[in-house]
Formats: sequence, structure tokens, C-alpha cells
Amino acid sequence: MKLFLDTANVEHIREIQSWGILSGVTTNPTLVSREGRCMRDCLEEIVSIVDGPVSAEVLSLDTEGMIREARELASIDPKINVKIPVTPEGLAAVKALSSEGISTNMTLVFSLNQALMAAAAGATFVSPFVGRLDDVGSDGMALVRDIVSVYRNHGVGTQVIAASIRHPMHVVQAAMAGADIATIPYEVMVQMVRHPLTEAGIERFLRDYEKVRAMEAGK
Repeated sequence: MKLFLDTANVEHIREIQSWGILSGVTTNPTLVSREGRCMRDCLEEIVSIVDGPVSAEVLSLDTEGMIREARELASIDPKINVKIPVTPEGLAAVKALSSEGISTNMTLVFSLNQALMAAAAGATFVSPFVGRLDDVGSDGMALVRDIVSVYRNHGVGTQVIAASIRHPMHVVQAAMAGADIATIPYEVMVQMVRHPLTEAGIERFLRDYEKVRAMEAGK
């Protein structure tokens, strides 16, 4: 499973990119607004850092507006795929954009029916929102498992991005469910790499090595 970072903060992107494990980035208008930057400038810097796909979202609600915005976003860099909400207008936009070779990410997916229609329209990626389903008492990861299972049964090429990740166990569960990608907030990504036993082990190794150095110095 590939690991994407869900952020528009370029410093966080640079940090995680330096770890050598980052395969892509997802953004949305909320994340970009937190950085106090215009969308285009932010995306141009992100694509200069990341080697893989970068998701950027449209704001229009009508099909023509979505298509127009998507073309503008895609013109920034070939790595950009356009996030479009799964609505009737969004499905029509994805169908048109896929015929033009523009990669799309159907977002705000909360049901298997929506995921089926996104794939039928030609979406490159589909993003079920795990955490938001959990928030309303549903099993978000069960939806990921169902989408993965149905896509595989029917040979669907649309990739599944487990989104709205809230904690490290969500990432583990997404991997076990067969998601192609998990898009992860910076804070959760940092939590994933840490473990108290790893930290305790490093401290013990360093203490023991100091003993070895002391013995060598006393010879």
C-alpha cells in the first residue's frame, strides 16, 4: 500500500519526502486555506517536491465549471489529479475528463454505490472517507474492504485511497483491507514511525556503547 500525505504544508511535505517513503500528496481547499496561500502557488511548490500524484480539488458545483477548473489544475503539472465530489455533475465531469486523459480522484465517497459509479465514470482514484463514517456510527473501514473486494471481482482499475485517516490503526486496517493507498495527516504519519520500544532500545544501545568506549579507553 502506498503512503500519501494529506496536507498542503510544504515544510511537512519536505520532511516526509526526506524519509524516502512518500508516494504522493492529497490536498483540499480547507488544507490550502490553512496555509494562507493561493491554490496555484501552493500546488506548484508541492509538485516540485513530490515525485508521485498530487490531488487538487475543484470548487465548482456544475459540470462545466468542474471541467474548466480541472483543466486549469491539470495544466499546472502532469502529476496533478483532480478531486471531484461524487455527485451527478461530478460523475459527468469525470467522464469527460477521463476521455481527455486527465486523472481524477472522486472524493467524499461514503457508499459502495458511489464507488461503483465513480469507477464507471472512469475515475483514476476513489476516496472513501473512513473517519467521517466512523464519526456518525458507521464502519468506515468496512466500506474500504467492500470497495476493494468488488473492484477486484470485476477487474476495475480505479485505485482505492483510504481517506479521512484519524490514527495509525486506520492505516494498518486500510492495508489489511487491501486499499491501494492511504492518505495520512502529518501528525499521524509521525506517530506511525514512533514506538516506545524502539526508543527504549536506542537508549539502551547507546548506554551499552558508552560502557564499551569506557572499557576501551581504560586499556
